[in-house]
Amino acid sequence: MARLRMGQGGRGAARGAGQGVLRKKPIEAIEEPEGGPGERLARTLGLWQLTAIGVGGIIGAGIFTLAGTVANGTAGPAVLVSFLIAGVASAAAAFSYAEFAGLIPKAGSAYTYGYAVLGELVGWFIGWDLLLEYTAIVAVVAIGISGYFNFLLTETGLSLPAWMLGAPGTGEGHRVDLFAALLCLFIAYLLTLGIRNAARFETAVVVFKVLVVLLVIVVGFFHVKSENYTPFFPYGLGGAFTGAATVFFAVFGYDAMSTAAEESKDAQRHMPKAIVYSLAIAMVLYVLACLALTGMQKYTEIDPESGFSTAFKSVGLGVVADIVAVGAIVGILTVMFTFMLGVTRVWFSMSRDGLLPRWFAKTHPTRHVPTRVTWIAGGVSAVIAGFMPIGEAAELTNIGILLAFAVVCSAVIVLRYRRPDLPRSFRAPFMPFTPAIGVAASLWLITYLRVETWLRFAVWFLIGLVVYFGYSYRRSALASHDRPPAGS
Repeated sequence: MARLRMGQGGRGAARGAGQGVLRKKPIEAIEEPEGGPGERLARTLGLWQLTAIGVGGIIGAGIFTLAGTVANGTAGPAVLVSFLIAGVASAAAAFSYAEFAGLIPKAGSAYTYGYAVLGELVGWFIGWDLLLEYTAIVAVVAIGISGYFNFLLTETGLSLPAWMLGAPGTGEGHRVDLFAALLCLFIAYLLTLGIRNAARFETAVVVFKVLVVLLVIVVGFFHVKSENYTPFFPYGLGGAFTGAATVFFAVFGYDAMSTAAEESKDAQRHMPKAIVYSLAIAMVLYVLACLALTGMQKYTEIDPESGFSTAFKSVGLGVVADIVAVGAIVGILTVMFTFMLGVTRVWFSMSRDGLLPRWFAKTHPTRHVPTRVTWIAGGVSAVIAGFMPIGEAAELTNIGILLAFAVVCSAVIVLRYRRPDLPRSFRAPFMPFTPAIGVAASLWLITYLRVETWLRFAVWFLIGLVVYFGYSYRRSALASHDRPPAGS
């Protein structure tokens, strides 16, 4: 029996009418195809392809860089506890995303969930924020990979002209980070090939990355010294909590993966599983890798930037160190893929809903992917990566995602009590405590953000306010239900 179909007389559409900025996307119409010709995505992704995209978005800089950084100066061996705390907080949000992914299997993730439950204005601002946040994440990761790439070139004795090695102000003679910019365009090109081909590439790279992490764990455990774990809390329990705030940004990625719900073969069954599986796999690897790292080398001696490579060199395993360096570059590449996928699907969904020009919602006639927004997102991220220092770019990535987490966790509570009758393929456990933990954790982490981050967010918020009331409010696909009939 079909689930959640539009009732007779346009009952679903009526729910979204007459409420102005609070009008909501009708959940009753959830299985009805959206968009006209050339505005639909192809359902080709299976469970393990979705899981690979999620793992690809979660495991990256966190395991190859942040683990060493937090262990060295913030938490010591208790970096393990930092990841566990962050994992619990992230899991609370993940369960909320999983419930929505099974209930509303549409492109857009937090934007779509917020639109359907809390209203158009809330959905708009979450989508507007994610456009900036996801694009900035792609750029930041590209800059990080470029740094590893330049280091490896130097190690092999090769040198490139200074003008192409970094953004202006990052070094003598630097004009543009050419490699980072080209990398953004390369990821955009992969996504325009079609989601099936792009997902195959992503899955292959994720398998390689996981194998490298397993190599780190297995070989590392043969060189663990128990005395390196003492003291386990050198900076106190507070150090572990501070470390959790830092590494939290390494334990999400499933949110961007959930934007691909409309390209899943059986989204209502597969999306919730993929979200839970990807976070569970990542957390197991994070915990084991942290045990290996802090056991191989005293926390005070761990290199904050290349912890695993230096740890293996310290025990005479230079070859493994080089493999880890290559694995870090390839592994972080998958993060770019997942978040560029996220920004293009949010943009596509907002455009199809009429909140942005529908020109952006056009898909390729044979590949059925939104090539227009993909190339634009690739170009914008390339400009940020090429001309903005990594510190300034990184400051754009935090606040919007945390707000999206808070909104999704709040919305799942609201909908559970407002519409308990809706059939759900997955239910967040221990309602309402689990999503409430997600809200509290997100708001707590927001307090750690710098004033400059809030100011940038405020500017982007005001721009969004102008765009919404100047264009989106009147052009929304639901706006026609708010207008009186002609001649009335």
